[in-house]
Amino acid sequence: MAIDSSETLIEFPCDFPIKIIGIVSEQFTDNIIKIIKNHAPNFSTNSVEMKGSKQGNYISLTCNIYVTSKVQLDNLYRELSSHPETKFVL
Repeated sequence: MAIDSSETLIEFPCDFPIKIIGIVSEQFTDNIIKIIKNHAPNFSTNSVEMKGSKQGNYISLTCNIYVTSKVQLDNLYRELSSHPETKFVL
């Protein structure tokens, strides 16, 4: 049986945790938050957990985002992944 690419195991709407790992810079966190707010305007920065790497070169941001559809989540992942300072989006 073929799986339709529009199918998902996620039930929307829901709170969805996303981890973004990137290069430490003055603007990284602000840029990531702007991207998230473009896709989820009600995103609260209170839900951002930050953790630096041992050598201080990278930072991970774990953000709990309220998403309403697969399209919204896919677009968010796509934009976060394409940011030049982003290394991984999980």
